[in-house]
Amino acid sequence: MEALVVRRLGDPTLAPGSEASPFAEISRDYPVPELSSPTAVRVRVAATSLNFATFLQVQGKYQERPPLPFVPGSDYAGVVDAVGPGVRRFRPGDRVCSFTGLGSFAEFIVAKEKELFLVPEGCELIAAGALPVAFGTSHVALVHRAQLKAGQVLLVLGAAGGVGVSAVQIGKVCGAVVIAVARGPEKLQYLQSIGADHVIDSSKDNIIESAKFFLKARGLKGVDVLYDPVGGKLTQDSLKLLNWGAHILVIGFASGDVPIIRANVALVKAHLAFAALRDRKAVGKVMIVMDASVKSRL
Repeated sequence: MEALVVRRLGDPTLAPGSEASPFAEISRDYPVPELSSPTAVRVRVAATSLNFATFLQVQGKYQERPPLPFVPGSDYAGVVDAVGPGVRRFRPGDRVCSFTGLGSFAEFIVAKEKELFLVPEGCELIAAGALPVAFGTSHVALVHRAQLKAGQVLLVLGAAGGVGVSAVQIGKVCGAVVIAVARGPEKLQYLQSIGADHVIDSSKDNIIESAKFFLKARGLKGVDVLYDPVGGKLTQDSLKLLNWGAHILVIGFASGDVPIIRANVALVKAHLAFAALRDRKAVGKVMIVMDASVKSRL
């Protein structure tokens, strides 16, 4: 089968052939994976997405470093090719989607039956191939960790990226008031089209002033949930907008800068804020939630 095989780590933004760029090639004789257990399912991949984690993996900067060579890729969608004798939920020809730590940049992939989701009629496989990681991360973060409620204010940083777009959409389904931060008019226009109540251009607008003006106009006191896949100074500035007892969802650090959250800021926002790290049911605390996709695997 065909597969994209990474044989040397490097920065994929550099020109191919340079010493600091990765070496990856299409292998046309990569072995087709065998069914590894009675409940294994082999899927012919129709679509797979490119996530930020993949970008980090080929540089050797992700928290999990696979040995070389490896086939990258995370979430995917496709058609069931073969099933083990113990599989009950799927049969060849079914359309499915899932996610994996590695291996979706290939013609075939094998997964456990319990890891697969049936793609409903009306959903294209290309769309389904981008659902599990981005929307799974945002659903765990917003619904399970922050328990976002109707009427609360959700601030989404990096809102035009994969997890950002999913956070905006899930936030609106939950009934939240959504403030979306992104760069450039085209991205802002798109975010408005999917329901964002207020958009801020981080390349030219003062984020704090723009958000405060919107909140005041709506009669709202502050941000109840901060969804942050960016990190850096943007995180530190956004803390000024938090309502008392807000939730901070730390999704990732796309800026490359891990922010330092000062304890005095958390203390002002909620009495003994860091106690929430020990007691997630504590009332009136700031809750800091680590990367939702990582926490779900721990």
